[in-house]
Amino acid sequence: MEPVKVFLDDREIPKQWYNILADMPTPMSPPLHPGTGQPIGPDDLAPVFPMNLIEQEVSTERWIDIPEEVLEKYLLWRPTPLCRARNFEKLLDAPVKIYYKNEGVSPPGSHKPNTAVAQAYYNKVFGVKRLSTETGAGQWGSALSMACQMFGLECRVFMVKVSYEQKPYRRMMMMTWGANCIPSPSDKTEAGRKILAEIPDSPGSLGIAISEAIEDAVSDEDARYSLGSVLNHVLLHQTINGLECQKQLEKLGVYPDVVIGCTGGGSNFAGLCLPFVRDKIHGKDISIVAAEPTSCPTMTRGPFAYDFGDTAMTTPLLPMHTLGHDFVPAPIHAGGLRYHGMAPIISHLVKEQIVEARAYNQLETFDAGVKWARTEGYIPAPETNHAIAAVVQEAQRAKEEGKEKTILFNWSGHGLVDLAAYDAYLSGKLTKYELPDEEIQGSLNSIAGLPKP
Repeated sequence: MEPVKVFLDDREIPKQWYNILADMPTPMSPPLHPGTGQPIGPDDLAPVFPMNLIEQEVSTERWIDIPEEVLEKYLLWRPTPLCRARNFEKLLDAPVKIYYKNEGVSPPGSHKPNTAVAQAYYNKVFGVKRLSTETGAGQWGSALSMACQMFGLECRVFMVKVSYEQKPYRRMMMMTWGANCIPSPSDKTEAGRKILAEIPDSPGSLGIAISEAIEDAVSDEDARYSLGSVLNHVLLHQTINGLECQKQLEKLGVYPDVVIGCTGGGSNFAGLCLPFVRDKIHGKDISIVAAEPTSCPTMTRGPFAYDFGDTAMTTPLLPMHTLGHDFVPAPIHAGGLRYHGMAPIISHLVKEQIVEARAYNQLETFDAGVKWARTEGYIPAPETNHAIAAVVQEAQRAKEEGKEKTILFNWSGHGLVDLAAYDAYLSGKLTKYELPDEEIQGSLNSIAGLPKP
């Protein structure tokens, strides 16, 4: 019988990251300088990021070596297991085989340290002493807090206020690893003070928190900003996951028909899926699905446009699917999926119809997550539940079509510090929320005068 879990030997861990930009079938629109409207260069990013990461951001090299110091830290939890969800398959009673890559075994419990460790290392080598960042649900903030501790860096995290209040244990994780965690919007920055003056009870958003973190970083010559999703170098670091997974599937003699990941800013989805996107670009018959929430439907209802990555309009203009940089999402519990934009790489792949985007409401995602927990045992993060909801949908389609199907998805993190979300669902406090059209249109007014890709 096929094993339930497939492991790799430590020596089999990938030694390089994969850069999808080397295989894009059509060119991507460049990021633009917000002042000149011209494509940005590396020097434009120097106040925000160290040059060694900027070089990765603009690179089109297919393979980029992983430094030994980063590989050493990865070995604390990598390689992660590839598992088959036999009990969930029985529950769904469909002609499917379901595999998942368990990224919840990392110390912070998610995929995020794949890039956090790399970014902390490159900043340390560059001579940076402190990193400033934002976090939604707290997975990224906790991962970067741990990574900074590993490399002797200070860490300041601006956490979206609604998540700061809903998820206190994430905040405690950050503090345990030595970080300073601040609810955003805050009175620590000009951007935060402006929001509080206009909306004193603002629940915050990732766009606001990014504005605060960037402002905080550029005001200190010993500090730099660190981002947990969206940008090219972040997605690059995450590909160690998909590359590992391909080795594990090869051991089984299996190749998936469908690959699925949940999407907020794009890093978790990219980590598993981009190596398979490469296969699809080169002719492989495979479906690749990005699952997002109906409360923040960036890809499924937002236009592909140039927009700022933050609310205060301090970032370059990025070509991406967006709901507008002024968008403040509803305080649903999948905090990591509340970003107004989507990674330019993922947005481009959706635009080119290489990746399919789907949206799910929080009732169907939690229903899927509870079914998963009651069959497979592990309690998924609310974000991960979106991917599981897509798995359920694919299984139903296979049953209706009478067609056997192999499904692979990224189990991006556990939900053990998100149990308040499960309490809200199990006690009937969550609603089937879908973002109203008028709210989307109102938010998109903020990008009306921006250049078009």
